[in-house]
Amino acid sequence: KLTGKEPFKGVNPDEVVAIGAAIQAGVLAGEVKDIVLLDVTPLSLGIETLGGVFTRIIERNTTIPTSKKQIFSTAADNQTSVDIHVLQGEREFAKDNVTLGRFRLDGIPPAPRGVPQIEVAFDIDANGIVHVSAKDLGTGKEQKVTITTSSGLKKEQIDRMMKEAEQYAEEDKKRRQQVEMKNEADSLVYSVDKTLKDLGDKAPADRVEKIKQAKEELTKALAGEDYDLIREKKEKLEKELHELSATIYHQEAGTGAGSGQGQPGSTGTAEEGPTVDADYEIKDDK
Repeated sequence: KLTGKEPFKGVNPDEVVAIGAAIQAGVLAGEVKDIVLLDVTPLSLGIETLGGVFTRIIERNTTIPTSKKQIFSTAADNQTSVDIHVLQGEREFAKDNVTLGRFRLDGIPPAPRGVPQIEVAFDIDANGIVHVSAKDLGTGKEQKVTITTSSGLKKEQIDRMMKEAEQYAEEDKKRRQQVEMKNEADSLVYSVDKTLKDLGDKAPADRVEKIKQAKEELTKALAGEDYDLIREKKEKLEKELHELSATIYHQEAGTGAGSGQGQPGSTGTAEEGPTVDADYEIKDDK
């Protein structure tokens, strides 16, 4: 009924299972040489990141053995340790997936958030054993954990988890977008002070005041869960920062043009002044 076509009934399910089992037995016994059996990860593997989000590092159905690496950073100033929460599943948030293990990487030198480089590596061997490591690229310090139960879920459990992931897909997607937007807004607030400090006296006082006001409004919005308000205040602060950047650019361009006029050999054409890039890049704190 779904496809409008008659189903093909020429295959006996019992025969398919029996033939498949026989082929696999032949491969394992070395009697069948021209067939390679590849195992895959039944569910995605990853870690918990800022906001309780499940960040996938190895996607489901990836052929094993395999290995993947990803760079993360700290979420707070002077953070000297990170907790690595290893998970398996298909939901968007850590709390809805299966915990495989936890460990901590200590000894990270104090630094502004987003500066340390933490390399998280997942390695799955041919036996399905998962090796997870976290390494501070600045100091070389590393912690590891080995997980032998990653493929211990029964088929019924995997099917249930896949069904739940499909059932809550839209709800999870919306919630994740909200959390990520909130994380971006928090990073934007964090970057404002550095931007103004770097610009110094180049930033007009009236622009600075507008930016500080917009920052304060966004900070207050972040204390709540009104995501529409957070988005509105985030866009307002971004707009003010863009306008400041444009103002500084035109100031520098005008200064360059003025200094070029009346000089020996000058054609009167404005020289290109240094461009000041307002540093308010939104960093991913995953």
